[in-house]
Amino acid sequence: MPTSSRTLIAGIGAKDHLCAMKLISFNVNGIRASVGKGLHATLHQLDADIVCFQETKATPEQVATALGGVNGYHVHANGALKAGYSGTAIASKEKPLDVQRGIGVNEHDDEGRVVTCVFKDVVTVCVYTPNSGEGLKRLSYREKWDAAFRAYVNNLATGKLPVIVTGDLNVAHQPIDIARPKENYNKTSGYTQQEIDGLSSLLDTGWVDTFRHLHPGVVKYSWWSQRLGARAKNVGWRIDYVLVNKGFEKQVKNAFILNEVMGSDHCPVGIEW
Repeated sequence: MPTSSRTLIAGIGAKDHLCAMKLISFNVNGIRASVGKGLHATLHQLDADIVCFQETKATPEQVATALGGVNGYHVHANGALKAGYSGTAIASKEKPLDVQRGIGVNEHDDEGRVVTCVFKDVVTVCVYTPNSGEGLKRLSYREKWDAAFRAYVNNLATGKLPVIVTGDLNVAHQPIDIARPKENYNKTSGYTQQEIDGLSSLLDTGWVDTFRHLHPGVVKYSWWSQRLGARAKNVGWRIDYVLVNKGFEKQVKNAFILNEVMGSDHCPVGIEW
């Protein structure tokens, strides 16, 4: 791990005494590959209470093996029917009271995109939202997904526990969230009006984007293309989020994006509360 990453992680690794819990979300772009790039050391340094992974590209058994021995985490994963594709997982220091894989809609649950853990004080939903694909071929499917997922999390929010929805939402919500908005608007997957509206509709039903709530004017990205040196030039997109249901944002003390943590084309994002 580069020195800059170690320094950055050290600065956020030790929880503030006012913050009781820390959650990290990280699209690892292949969890077994990420382990080979230092994921275990990163997790030890970050010392999060809950870690949500997207795009594990592995079966639940493979995820458990890849994360074996790290921080004593309880690991619960969801895998796609297609080998080496998609996949999500939640690793937590606290054993969850309940675990649900998928959103209960057969059309959407074959790709392993959601895993939900109920803890004693909070419900955590880890999601890897479908990409609309090259040429926007899956855009109509994406719109169906957004509506179904919104219904799923809004139902969870009717319970007594606060809910955290986190992961790769595969959309840059505002021009501030993408380095080149004009060049990509309505042309590139992840920045079409339909996808923007999908996230807006979710936020409008009572969810708060924690990073933008606490840092309204900060330009920071969480994903960079692996082509043309995009990360080195910081030509990126903010497509990884931590959302909380309205009211819970008052308890969130910190929201962050760890740009300098390597090991994937994404970087970790998270909150402390």
